[in-house]
Amino acid sequence: MPKIGVEPSLRDVEEALQAKGYDVVSLQNQEDAANCDCCVVSGQQENMMGIQDTNTQSAVISAQGLTANEVCERVEQSIKH
Repeated sequence: MPKIGVEPSLRDVEEALQAKGYDVVSLQNQEDAANCDCCVVSGQQENMMGIQDTNTQSAVISAQGLTANEVCERVEQSIKH
């Protein structure tokens, strides 16, 4: 199952992804994002924790303005590609 990094403030998203069976890790720093297949950030801060600058191939999804289910759909789409 893909590993999804989720910003700590997005507890509802974390719970929704876990309910779908994803391996969810809390994004505390850049190293946490490096091993994830996809990262979900709040979008409230530009370039949160420098995640957009990491040398990772994972998608970064902004949860701003989205429901937890909408974020889950975007995660599913991003890891299929």
